Amino acid sequence: MTSDEETCAPPLVMRVAEPDHPVAAAMEADAAVAARRYRHYTVRGPLFGVAAQCADHPDRWEVVCPITDGSGQQARDRLQSALFFRAKDDIDDPEQRRRLIAGVAVLEKEAVDELVVDGRRYRVVRADEFLYLDDDGPETARPTDPQPARPVWDTRGREPEPDEGYVIDHTAASGLMAGAERLALRDLAYRADSYPPQVRRESERALETHPGVVLLPPSFRVVERCPGGWTMTAGPFATAHGARTFLYAALKLTFPMLLDLGAEEKEEYVRIAEEWRRRGDANRVSAGEKEYAIARIGRLVRIGADGPEGPRPSDIDPHGPMRMHPRMDPDGALHYDDEEYDPAVLRP
Repeated sequence: MTSDEETCAPPLVMRVAEPDHPVAAAMEADAAVAARRYRHYTVRGPLFGVAAQCADHPDRWEVVCPITDGSGQQARDRLQSALFFRAKDDIDDPEQRRRLIAGVAVLEKEAVDELVVDGRRYRVVRADEFLYLDDDGPETARPTDPQPARPVWDTRGREPEPDEGYVIDHTAASGLMAGAERLALRDLAYRADSYPPQVRRESERALETHPGVVLLPPSFRVVERCPGGWTMTAGPFATAHGARTFLYAALKLTFPMLLDLGAEEKEEYVRIAEEWRRRGDANRVSAGEKEYAIARIGRLVRIGADGPEGPRPSDIDPHGPMRMHPRMDPDGALHYDDEEYDPAVLRP
């Protein structure tokens, strides 16, 4: 089943297909169960990352910095580092290195939301983070959510980044439940009086300028029950196991230290942590007077005629652009002085 592409604006094109693989069918069944149980959702706020336009398909954007940062400037800083280390570690051609250094030079000084570097178009991408709830709390991990083949309970191990390898493609075929969810969330906006007027106006305007939506892969957070609801404690993580591993280490080491517990209380926290680990795939745990859960988090990117939405004027940056790395010349040599190197920059 497909939409009528001749009568839809490009951002509104949506292709829906029935699952043709047992795993896809199981994911559809999981989504249907979740939709019946978790009937409410709450919007946490925006997250930011960086995507690069695919040269062979301009409607597709590859995520190159995960859409997990709390501000657009943090995403720009990530891009600056990504370009710097690519120039430092992956490039042998001085001319290509010069082009990458040019992009770094721009990001050191300007809060740009789009930049062309070495022929590739990069954009800071904005997503709205939300989670589903029932009367007992947030949605937890589904049986078909990705998990490591060999779970490791060591926070020093490499947890994959959320969105690793993901391509934002609003025309890609999705399952029936995913298509229904996208349709249901198309009108998501900040409408509560608790939001400043400018935030509400820009959110309503985005429904017109970026009417399409794409759902990013699920991510996972550790959340804590608080009066009236739940508050985010850590994350986002790419897998529920990554969130469980963080909570294991926090129960065993971090929380007892931060809470200044006595010796007996610390032993109890360690016992709870080890029991949490033995349970393997648990989603709720209580320690002292606190209750923690592993929450499954949704992220929605709005799509316009020119691709994914970028930061809005009302989005707040905690700091401005800055130099984050030593100066690099086209030969790859690093210079740890204050002399500025400002090669020709490349713009969209």
